[in-house]
Order: sequence, then structure tokens, then C-alpha cells
Amino acid sequence: MSLTRFDADGWRRSPLSRRRLDAGGTDEQVASVRAICRRVAEEGDAALLHYSAEFDTWAPPDAGALRVPAGRAARAHAELPAAEREALELAAERIRTFHRAQVFADVAGPEGLTLRTRPVRRVGLYAPGGRAAYPSTVLMAAIPARLAGVSRIALATPPNERGELPQAVLAAAHVAGVDEIYRMGGAQAIAALAYGTESIPRVDIIAGPGNIYVTLAKREVFGAVGVDGIAGPTEILVVADGTADAVEVAADLVSQMEHDPMAWAVLVTDSPGLADAVAEAFDDMVPRLERSAVIAAAHCCVVLTSSLAEAVDLANDFAPEHLELVGEGAEALLDRVENAGAIFVGRDTPVSLGDYVIGPNHTLPTAQAARFSSPLGVYTFLKRSSVAHLGAEEFQALQGAARTLAGVEGLGAHAHALEVRCERRR
Repeated sequence: MSLTRFDADGWRRSPLSRRRLDAGGTDEQVASVRAICRRVAEEGDAALLHYSAEFDTWAPPDAGALRVPAGRAARAHAELPAAEREALELAAERIRTFHRAQVFADVAGPEGLTLRTRPVRRVGLYAPGGRAAYPSTVLMAAIPARLAGVSRIALATPPNERGELPQAVLAAAHVAGVDEIYRMGGAQAIAALAYGTESIPRVDIIAGPGNIYVTLAKREVFGAVGVDGIAGPTEILVVADGTADAVEVAADLVSQMEHDPMAWAVLVTDSPGLADAVAEAFDDMVPRLERSAVIAAAHCCVVLTSSLAEAVDLANDFAPEHLELVGEGAEALLDRVENAGAIFVGRDTPVSLGDYVIGPNHTLPTAQAARFSSPLGVYTFLKRSSVAHLGAEEFQALQGAARTLAGVEGLGAHAHALEVRCERRR
């Protein structure tokens, strides 16, 4: 495959620079997800058993079999090869250390007014399967939830045709402190977590990425339950100058493209020489990689700009999930970055490290959502309640203005509730 080349003006005119999250799905997909969610809400476990056989190609004997037996995750952790177990524990400790700093205390306003912060009670996490197993996603979602103080954490992830889950996913659930693990995937898993069934308690928030059916299901159940966001395909944008290593840049672009044939990878540079060298390295690299077919189907572009400042402007417009700043000149541009889910500065900070062990979360806003949203974190699992406790003097000082505003809005019962208090205190 060859990289698509643009100059800055051509990139701005191209619809590729203005990609949007197509989470609407086809009419058939939307109808299917709605039917699945409705059936799970109405029929509970019976629907789950039906869809497990249909979509997960595993027929559990009963609904109780959907839940992984107690102790199975701990055993998977113990049985994991030492190198894999140590890698999981290293990643978990760095994730835990970074997210532990996300402390959110109650906020005191004027006397008698407070903003309280409390965790939700139950969280449902989703870890995708299919193309790959993602123990890193389990760590990235469960550790912040546990640090937030969530009482119960449930994990849903699709099994294979024998009802088995990857050892590494089970081990990650043990390391991260997951309380319940369910062998179920797709829209039916999201519906079960959102609405609850006879055997699966409903949750307050669902977090974690998935395919288009999972994404559509999260949209369908939102309101009955909170969701962390609506995620699209993964993205990486690299801003680099002529001092960057072309092979390393090409490798970083490719690293994210292997996730999904709909993934995005963009190099923005002021160096024609680097653009040519990256394209050459890319063409040489892709055929030799295991997931070359997925990579070849993804989007990859090179944009040549007149300056690094213009490169950052284009990056801010693109608002990528992952942004790398590479090269001597590029690294100095950090303060100009406004929109990015996660920023990786310098050649020794590739996204691949961030996906696993650096510490900040790898569940990030995609499809330009970095303009208004943030990575998954402890705050995802917290909610806030305002508390007001006024005395008689404050009531008397405020009731007149409140009654006036109630009159402006035509809400006489609001004013009456205040007038009653005034009359009973005379």
C-alpha cells in the first residue's frame, strides 16, 4: 500500500481531515441492536442464553455458567508465565500510581453550600475479544474504578466457542480487583449490564471499548445507565520535523493501524525529506508484519506543511486520540497543543508504551471528541451532588427574589411554597 499525500491546503479541503465518528451503523445494525437490548430487558437470562449461542457460538448450560467461578481469575494469574505476570503487575502499578493522584475532594462554597463527590456503586466494564485479547484494557478500566471507591466491579468479555476466556484477561482482572467476570460479549452483554437480569445485577456506569454492536448498544442504553463515551476506531497523528527517525515514525503509525481496518494514522511534517523516507519505510515494513491485511485496509496519510506551527494547527483541528511530537523542533511545540486525547513527547515515548505501561489511561476520546472530552480516569466513576443547608436569615434574604423569578416563569406553586413559610413564621 502507499500513503496518501497532501499539502496543508489539500488536507484542509479533504473530507479525510474532517472525519466524523460514524457510530450510527446501518439500518440493519441499529434494528438488530435495539431488538437485542429490548429482548434482554424483557426476558433477562433467557435472552442472554439465546444470544450466547447465536453470537458467541457458546451454549452455556444455564445462566449461572455465564459467571466465571470464584477463584478462577486468581488461578489464571498464578498459572500465567512469569514474564507475562510480571509485565501485568508492572503495568498495573504504574497505572495505579498515576491514577491515584486524581484526588477529588468535596468543594465548599459559601456557608451552607457544598459540592459532594461520591463514587457510583456498581460499574460494568467491557473488554473486547475477537481479533485480540486485551488484558491492558481491563487494567486501564478497573484500576481507576477501584481507586474511585466503586463497591462492585463487573467485567464482561466474549468467550471462545468452548466458553473459555484468555488467561491474560482473567489474570488482569485479578490484578485490578474485579469482583465479577461474565463470559458474554456484544450488544447483549451491554444490555445485561445496563438493565440487569435474574443472574446479573444492573450497574450504574458502563465503560470500555468494543465493536460497532457494542458502540450502538451503549448508545441505546444510555440514560438507563451512564457510559464512558462512544468510541470510534483508534487514531494516531505524528507531528515531526526533519530530525525525526523515519523508520521509528513509520513503525509508530503502523502500530495503531493494526488495531482496526478503520483506524487512522497521519504524519504531519514540514520536511519533504522525512515524508519521503517515512513513505519508503512504511512500504517496506507493512508486508512483513503479522497483521498486514488489517494495516493495509486502514487510513494512512502524510501532510506536508510550511512550518511546525502549521503542523500543530492541523493537529488541533484533527483532535487525535494519540498525538506524538517527535524531533528536536516538534518537542518544543507542546504548549501549542490544545486538542488531543493523549500526548507523547519525544522519540522515547511511543504510543505503544502508553498503551501498556507508562501509566496514563489508554481509553481515550476518538473522532475529534478530544475537543470536549477526556481520557478515562478516576473521575469517570465519580458523581457529584450539591448540598444546601440554609438558616432562617439566608431564607429570608433570598425568598423575595425567588418568588419574583417564579412569577416571571409562571410557576405559582414554586412561589407558594415560599409564601407558606413566610406566613407560618409571622
